[in-house]
Amino acid sequence: MDQGYELAVIRSWIDAAERIVAMTGAGISTDSGIPDFRGPQGVWTLNPKAERMSDIRHYVADPEVRRLSWQSRLAHPAWTAEPNAGHRALAELECRGKLHALITQNIDGLHQRAGVSAEKVIEVHGTLHKVICLSCGWRGPMPETLARVRAGEEDPQCLECDGLLKSDTISFGQQLVPEVIDRAMRVAGEGELFIAIGTTLQVYPVAAAVPKALDAGARLVIINAQPTQFDDVADAVVRMPIGEALPALCIAR
Repeated sequence: MDQGYELAVIRSWIDAAERIVAMTGAGISTDSGIPDFRGPQGVWTLNPKAERMSDIRHYVADPEVRRLSWQSRLAHPAWTAEPNAGHRALAELECRGKLHALITQNIDGLHQRAGVSAEKVIEVHGTLHKVICLSCGWRGPMPETLARVRAGEEDPQCLECDGLLKSDTISFGQQLVPEVIDRAMRVAGEGELFIAIGTTLQVYPVAAAVPKALDAGARLVIINAQPTQFDDVADAVVRMPIGEALPALCIAR
């Protein structure tokens, strides 16, 4: 199908829809300077050892992994990143009264900064902007703990119970929050149009939102640079850059 014609068709679906569910992965934030994980320039592609810092077993057992993790958090590009055209286009969908929910695998908070209401964003992998104690469950703002690291604490402990602290994100080996996943699956089945953006759709259980949407009769649009396992059942697949595709599709004309 001609790309221009395909975009026009998808835009007509968006214009007609009243309940759109979007699901985003790391690919939507690469234009903001936050690298993805599995792409050609991904964090784990270029540095496979970085994956150890994302494994809760190594994090808990190895003080050196925790030290490196805190240094990585200090330098994380999320602190200086700005929402890009893709993030802003999804915020425009909400302004138009069409965005039912936004499921994201990202931890950077850029959707909210772009203007999407926090109550519509479902962060299935948590958020980098908060800290959690692995012992007592205390939560607090990340900047306060990062200030302690800058002051010389290589592996800051919980001020409430001396337990281990980490970002309030889901690491490999950690259980996802059941209530969050349940909500993601529920909203996936409530939309007329499901748009998967910048995600390989390989990570479960969140990838199960796609068949959930299809089973409920929603159209499926995939916007991703690389092929996914659901391309064959999608109503449309867009390979063009997200920062170009989403504004062309979502902004009212």
